[in-house]
Amino acid sequence: MKQEFLRHILEKQKDAQAVPPNDLIAEWALKLVALLFPERSDTVSTSVEEIENNFTTLEVQLGRILNATTACQECNAAEKAKRFFQLVPGLYRVLNTDIEALLDGDPAARTRFEVIRAYPGFYAISFYRIAHALVRLEVPLLPRIITEYAHSKTGIDIHPGAIIGEYFFIDHGTGIVVGETCIIGDHVKLYQGVTLGALSVDKSMAHIKRHPTVEDHVIIYSGATILGGETVIGHHSIIGGNVWLTKSIPPCSTVYHRPDIEVVAAMEEKQ
Repeated sequence: MKQEFLRHILEKQKDAQAVPPNDLIAEWALKLVALLFPERSDTVSTSVEEIENNFTTLEVQLGRILNATTACQECNAAEKAKRFFQLVPGLYRVLNTDIEALLDGDPAARTRFEVIRAYPGFYAISFYRIAHALVRLEVPLLPRIITEYAHSKTGIDIHPGAIIGEYFFIDHGTGIVVGETCIIGDHVKLYQGVTLGALSVDKSMAHIKRHPTVEDHVIIYSGATILGGETVIGHHSIIGGNVWLTKSIPPCSTVYHRPDIEVVAAMEEKQ
């Protein structure tokens, strides 16, 4: 290889920012979810003291992750970790509303255990809620790593900057995209293949609202695409499958896509 190329790679090595492995960061998030929901754990705590110690251990681990991440060096790691775990009781309460929404909204869901242990929607939502709490604390980089890990496991892409209300329901989930500046209300249901995206991906729009607002009690069926920062889906609306929307709709609307489908009967077999 040419020495110039090798020197170029060496300079990039020198400039690389330190950050723990993505799997280590995701493992911390998984441990937190397993502590909050023992349905996802192979062990259970036997005393309040043990649970408190486990939370303390996770707080220390978060502090170490922050300290080891170049982008977080201005964070005051111990203080950020402490403030995060002060948010955990509220995080737990909201996640329980998500479980209730999944259990009530999917006829195939039998038990809380099944939803917590097996549903990709809950997996993605729990990682999103952890990541969003870190965003609220202005922690850089780690929130995106956490949600992208869940994305890689579930096919559900929720940006940690999105604002999502309680009782959030994701069924099936594969192919769902929720953009950074989305605002989603309470009791919203999304099915597979839904995109809540931007009309443009111009870099100059990085600091403005680019993604839709979805008000309370909205159902968006599979394959629907809703784009634009000024697009508002009014409360109690239903968006049918494969709909493409770039304009706001009023509350209590029903929007559906009407395809032209023709079925041609097969000719009878000749005798």
